Amino acid sequence: MIDLSKTNVILTGATGGIGNSILEKLINSGANVLATGTNDEKIKKINEKFKSVKTTKFDISLHDKIEEFINESHKTLDNRVDVLINNAGITRDNLSIRMKDEEWNQVINLNLTSTFLLSKNIIKKMLKNKKGKIINISSLVGHTGNIGQANYTASKAGVIAMSKSLALEYGKKNINVNCISPGFITTEMTDKINEDYKKLLKSKIPLNRFGDPVDIANTVLFLCSNLSDYITGETIHVNGGMYFS
Repeated sequence: MIDLSKTNVILTGATGGIGNSILEKLINSGANVLATGTNDEKIKKINEKFKSVKTTKFDISLHDKIEEFINESHKTLDNRVDVLINNAGITRDNLSIRMKDEEWNQVINLNLTSTFLLSKNIIKKMLKNKKGKIINISSLVGHTGNIGQANYTASKAGVIAMSKSLALEYGKKNINVNCISPGFITTEMTDKINEDYKKLLKSKIPLNRFGDPVDIANTVLFLCSNLSDYITGETIHVNGGMYFS
């Protein structure tokens, strides 16, 4: 069992299906976690389920508030953040010629720009601690493209390229930056897919099933631990074999 009892973690997007699974794995491994989200009711449920977790409501799309958020989170976690997990993300799907500027900007600003600003500000703290890990959740479609998701795929591909640059810039400072690219995972989002299309998608997955949020959480746990200390600039694919890089 991986022991994270001395590890301080910031987790964004903790209220979603994947985020909740990541949070549970972290808590069960002993990590000291500050979890964020934007839904009051879901944050309340997190507090009821996980007594040891620290929570705060924060919208990462508020770029002018991110530095303050990181500073406050750093204080909350005893002035040491070992791991930042950038899990929060949104979709605003539409065919490209119908996509409104707002739909493009919202997705790029939150999925990519917010991830950069969170990473930038936490790196400043990690440099003082002389170590740290950043784990960015990307997506299968950031590698393959997807119909109706030009904005989302661009944002997730951008996260991957950005993570490589950060890994190059700060590897010598003992800061690891990696990505996880989930494939089709059973969440509220995939529950909305009609059954015929689900069958088609599963036929393209060698393991013949959608993944479970715990499959992502297990990979996050590995990257949080000292087992991954010599891994940086990488993207780990968790997609049942649907895509090989």
